[in-house]
Amino acid sequence: MTLQDFQVCEQDLSDVILSEYLKSPAIAVDTETMGLLPQRDRLCLIQLCNPQGQVTAIRISRGQTVAPNLQVLMEAANITKVFHFARFDVATLKHNLDIVVQPIFCTKIASKLARTYTNRHGLKDVVLELEKVELDKSSQCSDWGNASSLSDAQLNYAANDVRYLLSVQEKLTTMLQREERWQVAQECFQALPTIVTLDLLQFKDLFEH
Repeated sequence: MTLQDFQVCEQDLSDVILSEYLKSPAIAVDTETMGLLPQRDRLCLIQLCNPQGQVTAIRISRGQTVAPNLQVLMEAANITKVFHFARFDVATLKHNLDIVVQPIFCTKIASKLARTYTNRHGLKDVVLELEKVELDKSSQCSDWGNASSLSDAQLNYAANDVRYLLSVQEKLTTMLQREERWQVAQECFQALPTIVTLDLLQFKDLFEH
């Protein structure tokens, strides 16, 4: 894969791409960071994909604190934002760009509620079962900070992390509805912003005795 295989934007979505994405009922979203602690590890890349398969990667500059067009999309009430492990990505977007994502669908939560016959709920496992595609995760632990010179392997990894999410969302929704767990799934998704706020405030085990 090369940069020409999908759109790459600097710091924010272009007006044209934003206009196209705003037509979608759902958008797949993922982030790449320098680590797993939003307060410490900066946001480097945001990937998006619409139902037509249009993938966009947004390179975030060091010290950047706003992305107005991305914020419009992420906060649009009529567009579902689909993540795998939304808890981390939503916290990262809120901490780095002050974006309050809504509404949310988390395929990891959905998988745990629907696929109770397995304990394998990573994106690679879910995509393998539901899409019959084996993702290459070899670039998962790599340096995303030098966004101007990402390798083909990194770009391919980043694109694939959003390319299958909307199809996975549809299949998991069907399973949740069949097993009568759709309502509790929606309640979990609605609780995520509060959980993210608690995470960023560094509260742990708040609901324990």
